[in-house]
Amino acid sequence: MTNFFKSFLSNESGATAIEYGLIAALIAVAAIAAMETLGDKLDSTFTNVSDKL
Repeated sequence: MTNFFKSFLSNESGATAIEYGLIAALIAVAAIAAMETLGDKLDSTFTNVSDKL
């Protein structure tokens, strides 16, 4: 029984999966923020081009 608890405590695969999930979430948040900023800039650029045409 003690071997089971020792192996359970030394198993880090679940922690690794959680870390990868947190990294993926951080990348997604950064990508959404970048796309939102880029979208606003593109909108103003196309508005300026449309006005000049």
